Amino acid sequence: MPEQLPAHRPTLEAVAEHAGVSRATVSRVVNGGEGVRAHLVEKVREAVRELGYVPNPAARTLVTRRTGAVAVIIAEPEVRIFSDPFFSRQVRGISKELTAHDTQLVLLLVEDRGDYDRIERYLAGGHVDGALAFSLHTDDPLPAITRRIGMPTVYGGRPGWTAGPGSHGGVAYVDADNRGGAREAVRYLLERGRRRIAHIAGPLDQTSAVDRLDGYRDVLLDADPALIEEGDFTAAGGAVAMAALLGRRPDLDAVFAANDLMATGALRVLRERGLAVPGDVALVGFDDAELVAETADPPLTTVRQDIEGMGRLMARLLLRTLNTAPGERAVPASVVTPTALVRRASG
Repeated sequence: MPEQLPAHRPTLEAVAEHAGVSRATVSRVVNGGEGVRAHLVEKVREAVRELGYVPNPAARTLVTRRTGAVAVIIAEPEVRIFSDPFFSRQVRGISKELTAHDTQLVLLLVEDRGDYDRIERYLAGGHVDGALAFSLHTDDPLPAITRRIGMPTVYGGRPGWTAGPGSHGGVAYVDADNRGGAREAVRYLLERGRRRIAHIAGPLDQTSAVDRLDGYRDVLLDADPALIEEGDFTAAGGAVAMAALLGRRPDLDAVFAANDLMATGALRVLRERGLAVPGDVALVGFDDAELVAETADPPLTTVRQDIEGMGRLMARLLLRTLNTAPGERAVPASVVTPTALVRRASG
């Protein structure tokens, strides 16, 4: 026979009476307040356990002015989010960190520009305490929205209005060393004897793509513009870019693609043209997305960034901001994480 639930949920007053303390003391303990002596904290917690008290979320919000929820905003359409493992890995890292701090994740997707009105209404409605946003484009209205409503926000990737890597321009962000990783990839190809190295860039309205292109140019100061083609971070976009590059420079002997998905698209076109990888054309990607890089044939040499770890760092920076007293609140320092070249068969 199933266990009978109590007809009435225990109240703060019932817990206070059971513990022999005031209602205010119980409220401070339950809502994480300070200034309660340790032995009283233990008495309250014991009473909570014995009575099966469950805090009322609405009442807690009134007391703490916190919802216990954070919005995760991805500025990409659904089809990209569910086809690119980058996004699932970053959200996984965010989720792990928020869960560890008993905070709910609310996922908000941007299918088109009209969605920003909906997102602004939701954020302004007090449903979440802060926001984590990534994959922003240069003209994205989200930063202006969060500033306008005073929403604490941490960005994944360096926002476009900052001066450059390491500069946070008044905002907090977590990014990888995109420029340094690109330099390492191109130097590696040069060390392998490649001299006509092409680059498939990501969309140049995103700072990660710009930084990776800059890293390529740092090493190849006199690179032929015909060896550079802009893609869109998808496998299909990588294939289109690869075909364009071969049309202009059929003598190219290496390709550095700005992400692993575009590298797989390039790999397919090279195969279709009868070119061996890495015999005829060496290929290096960026991300080290295991479901893409390790399963490619041949497996991709790529630049690894700790995508899941970056998600955790984003959540950690935001939670630190939210848990700082309002009078002491300051923009947390931004973080640029290191990258590393992972050598596999394609390079």
